[in-house]
Amino acid sequence: MAKKIVFIGAGPGGYVGAIKAAKLGCDVTVIEKDRVGGTCLNRGCIPTKALLASSDVLTAIREAEEFGIHIDGKVSPDLNSIMARKDKIVERLVKGIEFLFEKNGVKMIKGIGRICGKNEVAVLKDDGSTETLQADAIVVATGSSPARIPIFPYDGKKVITSDEALNLKVLPSSMIIVGAGVIGCEFGMFFKNLGTDIIMVEMMDHALPLEDKEIGREMEKVFKRKKIKLMLSARIVKVETDDAGVKATLENGEQIEAEMMLVAIGRKANIQDLGLEDIGVKIESGRIPVDEYMKTNIDSIYAIGDVVPGPQLAHLASAEGECAVENILGNKCPMDYSAVPRGVFTDPEVSGAGLTEEEALAKGLNIRKGIFDFRGLGKAQAMGQLTGRVKVIADEKTGKILGASIIGPHATDLIQELAAGIKYGLTAEQLGRVVHAHPTLTEAVMEALKDVNGDAIHKV
Repeated sequence: MAKKIVFIGAGPGGYVGAIKAAKLGCDVTVIEKDRVGGTCLNRGCIPTKALLASSDVLTAIREAEEFGIHIDGKVSPDLNSIMARKDKIVERLVKGIEFLFEKNGVKMIKGIGRICGKNEVAVLKDDGSTETLQADAIVVATGSSPARIPIFPYDGKKVITSDEALNLKVLPSSMIIVGAGVIGCEFGMFFKNLGTDIIMVEMMDHALPLEDKEIGREMEKVFKRKKIKLMLSARIVKVETDDAGVKATLENGEQIEAEMMLVAIGRKANIQDLGLEDIGVKIESGRIPVDEYMKTNIDSIYAIGDVVPGPQLAHLASAEGECAVENILGNKCPMDYSAVPRGVFTDPEVSGAGLTEEEALAKGLNIRKGIFDFRGLGKAQAMGQLTGRVKVIADEKTGKILGASIIGPHATDLIQELAAGIKYGLTAEQLGRVVHAHPTLTEAVMEALKDVNGDAIHKV
């Protein structure tokens, strides 16, 4: 008899896990209160990348003269058209997931799910009716939402989160962005490219505080060239709004003003009103702790994605969804977090996998570093994209790759080779010996790998 699995949430964790389970012969039901695809597809990864793609085109046009191309007439962004293009892309992908559900026999219920017992979920449907589902296993995949801190008078107009930023109809003349993490940096670059004056306020001492500090410093140089004002080691203690805009007071007494404020200080797990506490599911620091098989302290209940401890990444949620299904079916399949790639879709892009230099040193590891700048590549010179570098961290004794970080063109694509090397325990020498095509950007990865042992050819 087929296993009955209920997924609460149809984001990148829930929908991928559901399709995986259906392909393995399970009886699958997904409960979703909004639209399939979750935050990533509807209010995160995809719409932001669509916006950034538009700003990248604008940047390319502005720099066309450098490539010998003359453009006559005024070039200007149309925010409403940019947003309409974004919406069209999202709608197409939502329909794609719904099609996959249909073809794989995944049942979809629109409504709000609440766990009533270790094998029971009650659903309040959109039409007001209720339905109770029995399941062999329940997977919590309810995702996250922008964190809101009381000091910021969020009103959705003058003080906004990333959700509202994705649907602005009028381009603000100026904007304060709170947080220079992934969300803050991506939106900061998008709005700056379109003409908004940007001030970014970050509590930590470097941009992209969760990435390698050296890479963060390189991003700070990019911000300086783009005339984005970045205030580091700064904390906002008071925010006031009026008809003119927003005024923020910093801890040192300095005041900054802008037409709008975007608060980008992280996300909180959506675990309220799920009935978790009532049936004894353990919760710690606002997340649901799970074992290596994605199982909670209740045998039949699993959790994946943004609701569990760790990085809140769409692709990680998908991997956890597949992992949970394998384990529900009895296939011992522990989740491996050693080489999860990270990406920031700024211009230039930033990516990483494994340990940063700071994390490796904090673990007491002795390391060797390999670094290669994109400026030394023929392909980068031809593309006119010289900013950035590849950095590889290897164990001093074994030579195994511990981590890697990249800032530069197509960094989020280039990191995959290094992530594979980390996962499968390759040494920098082994991966560096792989012949890389010329002229390509991947040569920067090869050179950085070789530089770990001082063997880079195109580096003095």
